[in-house]
Formats: sequence, C-alpha cells, structure tokens
Amino acid sequence: MSPVVDRTAIIAKPFLLKPSKTITMRLLHTADLHLGQILYQYYDRVDEHDHFFAQLRDWCERYTPDALLVSGDIFDIPQPSAATKAYFNHTFAELHKAFPAMTIVVTAGNHDSASRIEADSMVWGLSDVVVVGHSPAADVLNGKAGWEERFIVALPTGFVVALPYMTASRRDVVQALMDNVAARNEQGLPVVLMGHLAVSGSDFLGHSEIGTLKSYDAAELGDGYDYAALGHIHRPQTLSHDINDEMQAESHYPAGIMRYSGSALHVSCDETYPHSVSLVDIDRHGGAVTVQRLRIDELRHFYILPSADRPPIDSETTAMLQINDFLASHSRGYIRLRIDYHAKLPANFIQQVYTLLEATGNEVRLNPKTIWENVDENDETKAAPTFGVAELQQMGNPLEFIKKTINKYHPLTLEELEEDFAEIEKVLQKEGENH
Repeated sequence: MSPVVDRTAIIAKPFLLKPSKTITMRLLHTADLHLGQILYQYYDRVDEHDHFFAQLRDWCERYTPDALLVSGDIFDIPQPSAATKAYFNHTFAELHKAFPAMTIVVTAGNHDSASRIEADSMVWGLSDVVVVGHSPAADVLNGKAGWEERFIVALPTGFVVALPYMTASRRDVVQALMDNVAARNEQGLPVVLMGHLAVSGSDFLGHSEIGTLKSYDAAELGDGYDYAALGHIHRPQTLSHDINDEMQAESHYPAGIMRYSGSALHVSCDETYPHSVSLVDIDRHGGAVTVQRLRIDELRHFYILPSADRPPIDSETTAMLQINDFLASHSRGYIRLRIDYHAKLPANFIQQVYTLLEATGNEVRLNPKTIWENVDENDETKAAPTFGVAELQQMGNPLEFIKKTINKYHPLTLEELEEDFAEIEKVLQKEGENH
C-alpha cells in the first residue's frame, strides 16, 4: 500500500517546493460524445460527429494543447455497434497520429461499458493514449499495491488524475489519488482531476433525467486539484460561478474550479444553449486558471415551427406552408412542430411530413416530440408524457413506457400486463437454458 501522505505539512510549507520557471499546462476538455446515437430512433449522427471532430482537430492544431481530455460517455449505449467502435478507434488513432506530442486521456461514463472500455486500454497505451474504464474501487478493496498508477497521468507540464464514472461516492479513493500526486509534485505543477458525475448545484437544463439524477456534493471530489474536468451534465458551465459566464469567450478563475465542458452535440431538442469545448490554461499549482470557450458549430440545429411568436399550426395546410417555407431557407436541421390540439389533421399527417423531409436526403429531419398547445387541462388522456425522447431511447423494458403512459389507455390493467410480461420472461429464460 502507498504510504500515508501528510497533506497539511505539504500545504503549510510551500517553500519546500523547488523553485522553477512557470510552466503553463494547456488542455482541451470535452465530454459526452455519445458516439453511435440514433436520434429519435431513426437518424444516425455520423456526419454530425464528423463535423465536430473536424473542428476539434483544427483546435488541436491551432492551440497545441498538452492533453486532450474526454470525460466520459464516449458511446451512447454500453454495447455500441462494430461500426461505432471502429469509428471511435479510427478517429482517435488519427488524432494521435496527427498530434503525437498531445496526450489523449479518455475515461468511461455511465453510458459506457467499463469492461469494454478497459479491454482496449493496454493496446491504446502502446500509442500513449490513456483509456480508463474501471473505477479504482475494486483495486482499493482488494488491497492491490500501486493501484494509483493506473489513474495518474504524469505530463511534463502537470498531472492528470483520470477517474471514470463511479456508481457510488468514494471520497477516500479520490483523496488517496490526490495525496499521491501531492507527494510527487515537487515542482508545483498544475493538477487536473477528471470525473463523470452530477455535482450538486449544477444547472441540469435540458437533461432528460432531471428529478431522478443522483448528484454528489462538491466535497466528494476531494482537495488538491486546480481544475476538475467534468462530464455527465450537457450544459457547459463553471460551477459556483454565474451561468451567464458562458456568454463570454474567455474567463479567469483562481485555481480549484470545477467545470463541465458540455456535450459535443445537442443530444436532445431541450439542449437549446450553445455547446463548446473548453480550452484551459493553468499557470501553476494553486495559481490561475484561464478558460476559453470554443463554440461548436453544430451541423444541424434544432428549430421549432412555427416560432414562439406565431400561432401554433391549426391545419394541414398551414403545417405544409410552414415546413416548405423552412425548406426554402434551410438546408439542414431538426424541426419540431407546434400544433394546436384542436387542429383537424389527417391520419397520415406525420407520414406526409416524413415523406416531404426524406426528399431532402434527410438533411432536414423531424423531431417527433410534438408541442401540443391549447390542450384541455381536465383531459388527462391528452397530458404529455413526463419524460423526454432521450429518456425513451434508454428504456430497455416496455413496461417502463406503459407505466408512464397508462393514463392514456384506461382499458389496460397494469397488474395483468406485469403478470403477462413475467410469464413471457419465464418462457424466454427456459428456452435460453435449453440452448
């Protein structure tokens, strides 16, 4: 086991640090790539990710960072397709080939399979690309000597503590890593902590899991970092600072800040804010942190038709006029319709819209999450579901959907449905055992 480090002694005697010239650590911080996402169960986003990575590559060339940090949710689902896995491999191999002096650090998020991410870590390590899937909890519990080394990346300009998503709070584990770095950091180099979690006080706007999202106190991240490079929350923000800071191109902070870079793409239509990659400069341990927000140009933006300052769609004719007007002025995008609940629309209306948009080569795409207006408040069968499309995409059990929409189907008896599903499960289990 590693020796216990007296952190208070190190902090109380800064003069013990070797004098050296200031070495600035420069990072590019991003997260929540969600590679392989199929939006609205119909549209793949490969070209949108291509567009993002082209910008990221340009920023790597322009700003020459010491490290590129990707803080979790590399994939959209734990078992991505072979094509999606190949896309990840090709993209990051090309980044390393183009910028061999830049260290790439990738950690798993809650959408990723820790085992699948970890399985390739040794191969990536041959190219000096650090990939971390498993959390350190198991290593600690098993008393594995030197367990810290797998999570600490020592660069000439500073240290990166690379933590993937952890299912439970382990402040002791995080602090042990920070203490290990403190004992090694004789030059007073910058220290960065990577994490994938929801920190209390974050702005969760646009997150489909609002209300069920488990959050942790900031203290769970321990002490000793200059910059915490966080993932999981899709809205870019520096915690404990005004969210309006995001409107600025550059901000300066004292060391010890936590920041969400935000997701690479708008993962759902509710993420109406700008997205960005964070360019971070840290002058020294305990010094100053400069954050530049590199605005991501999304290949496809989200639009609402008609806009909020106009009446909602009240007929098939007005709907088609709205869509055709949009197509005349936009070559790409996701459109979401605002429709008056009392509008008289044909049964094949949505199919008509899909057919119209398919003529664009699916460059313009339909967001099927319709905004219904003028709904009768007392008619509970017309109430909108209490979940977003992104959450629906993650539902693995049909009963989850039925439970949330049962009020729309009064003849259904949930108890009988649960019994039926349980019976089906038993049959499938038995068949599986027989094969």
